[in-house]
Amino acid sequence: MVVCVCNAIREQQVREAARNGSATACQAYRSLGRQPKCGQCIPFARAIIDEERTVA
Repeated sequence: MVVCVCNAIREQQVREAARNGSATACQAYRSLGRQPKCGQCIPFARAIIDEERTVA
């Protein structure tokens, strides 16, 4: 599933970034060499990161 249309970031990429230590959406995006643009994806990315951190 695509999380961020502006940057073509997929859910799996956000999950992997969270597993690698990214605690926020901005950190996850930076780890992928990108940054949020319109910001509509931030709540969804944050929820994915929170879910990954809970599981870990």
